[in-house]
This record gives sequence, structure tokens and C-alpha cells, in this order.
Amino acid sequence: MEYKDYYATLGVPRTASQAEIKKAYRKLARESHPDRHQGDKAAEKRFKEINEANEVLSDADKRKRYDVLGANWDRVGDAGPFASGFGGAGAAPGGIRYEFRSTGDSAGFSDFFRTFFSGAAAGATTRRGRTAEPSIDDILASLGVASAATSARRGGSSTSARLAPVEAEAELSLEEAFHGATRLVEIHGKRLEVQIPRGVTTGSRVRLAGQGGDGRDLVVITRIRPHHVFHRRGDDLERELTVTLEEALLGAEVPVGTLSGRVLLTIPPGTQAGRPIRLAGQGMPRLSGKGRGDLLVRPKVVLPTDLSQDARTAARAFLDLVDQPDPRVALPAKARAAASAGKS
Repeated sequence: MEYKDYYATLGVPRTASQAEIKKAYRKLARESHPDRHQGDKAAEKRFKEINEANEVLSDADKRKRYDVLGANWDRVGDAGPFASGFGGAGAAPGGIRYEFRSTGDSAGFSDFFRTFFSGAAAGATTRRGRTAEPSIDDILASLGVASAATSARRGGSSTSARLAPVEAEAELSLEEAFHGATRLVEIHGKRLEVQIPRGVTTGSRVRLAGQGGDGRDLVVITRIRPHHVFHRRGDDLERELTVTLEEALLGAEVPVGTLSGRVLLTIPPGTQAGRPIRLAGQGMPRLSGKGRGDLLVRPKVVLPTDLSQDARTAARAFLDLVDQPDPRVALPAKARAAASAGKS
């Protein structure tokens, strides 16, 4: 198994406190989130590595095993480096490989562990005052895990203690993703109320430690339904807004609906149809809890119809005063730039 330095992944020293690990994880997860790097496979891989490192280092028991066993930290109890029989191989902290084999004499085995663990499981004092050599169960117990033999005595199995989580899906409206919501999930006949945080998107994973039954975690995967007004792009939202010809030509302040209520939008004079106007901070809440995205409003100009003869005459007089080039004979480069701007 390839050794992964989770401390290096999060950019923290091995002596980092849990608070320092949490702070480093939040910063890196925010910087590498796929919503900010859409289509970037390297960023997506980096995001997964950051989450994997945090999952281990933020858990005191997992971190303890990782510090001692390195790459094989999650294989204890399942034919890992300490499987019964006293034979196998593994990795020490820092990725150093080690290997040992039993020759029928456990003295060398005990010496190895006494040296490796600096006396953590060096043995126990007997009633006669002599020091007994540690058993494999003693050593694993000092690490907070059980050997295959211990599991069998308890009526369990030697499968890995790290079980796959139980997954469930929760469908939400965009409004629920904006404000946060609760969902009832039934697991093994037990109904659990799951709090869905603000800012989730399709594919977000909400983990409830130990709530999946049999010691497993429950992971609720969210899916957001399409909205009839708003279109989501990461933490930003987009919507159309119909405006009159007068408002587009001369400018105006018009009300526009957002997911948090109605606000006044300033339409600049000469606004072109489809050109977005940005409302900062009116988008989706960020999962990090820090701020919100923006709302991009795309004006849709609605022209007057059924003009009277007087209105037509006035419109003709006005248009004769306007020096507007034919937009259909624009240079190809300008046309491409305009089309690109319309898609952004």
C-alpha cells in the first residue's frame, strides 16, 4: 500500500493540535472545492486527498493508529501487519517499511515491539515480580484495536474495523438548500432526523458518525431539484428579469426577487438584453459558512406592441435621431466576443 503523508497533505506538523488540523482542512477544502474548479480533474483529486487526510487526522483513534502504523493504519484486524501468526509487513511513521517473521520464538518479536513502541506495550509485571512478555493482544489493545483472536473470542470476526458507511439520498428544493432543512431517514427500522446544512449542492455528503447501524456511519447524499426561476452555478445564481424598453434605454430601479426576499435592482441606461447585472452576496450560502455567492440578473427587454399611428410616427422620428450601426454586420471577432460574453 502506498504511504500517504496526511500531515503534508494538510500542510501541518505532526504535532498539530486538533484545532490546527480543523483550520487547515477548512482552508484547503474551500480553495480546492470542485465547484470552484469545474472540470479540473487535478483539483478534484486534490479535494479527495484533503478529505481523506482530514477523515483520519480529525479522529483521535484513527490518528493514533496512523501515527504508529503509517500506510497500514486501517488494516489492523484484517490480515494486516499484526494478523495472528506473528508474520507480515507494514510501514512505520514517515513511510519507513518494516518486515518481521516468526521463528517460533516470540522473544525477538517482543523486543521489536518494545523498541518500536518505546515501551507502550512492553509487558506487565506478574505476581512474582517478573515482567511478562507482551502478547499480540496486549500490543493491539494499547493501540485501541482488537486482534483476530480477540475478535473471535468476543464472537466477532476478523474483518476490518473500518466498515463502509450506509448511504441514503435526500432530495431538496433550491429554497431548502438555501435556508437549510431537515429530513427523516429510516435505517434498519429506526427513523433519524438529519439536519441538512445551508449551501449543499447535488452530490454533497452529510455524515452522521455511528448512525448507520452496526457501528457504521450514515452518509446522506443530497440532490437539488431544478428551479423554475433560478439556475445555479456553484455558489452563484442566475435568473432572467423582464424590463420595459424605457427601463432598458433610460435606466431605472426595479424590484427583483431573490431567495432571501425582494431587493431593488439598478438598471443602467442603455442596458442590453441578456447582459448580466451582478448583485453581490445574493447567491447561495457557502458550505464553509463564510459569505454567499452572487446573483446574476439577465434583463429581458419586452417591446411595446399594437402601436398607434402617432406612436409609430414618434418612434420613427426617435429612431432617425439614433445613430445605431447594423449589429448583423459586426466583425466576426466582435461577434465571437459578444457570443462569449453572453454565455459567461
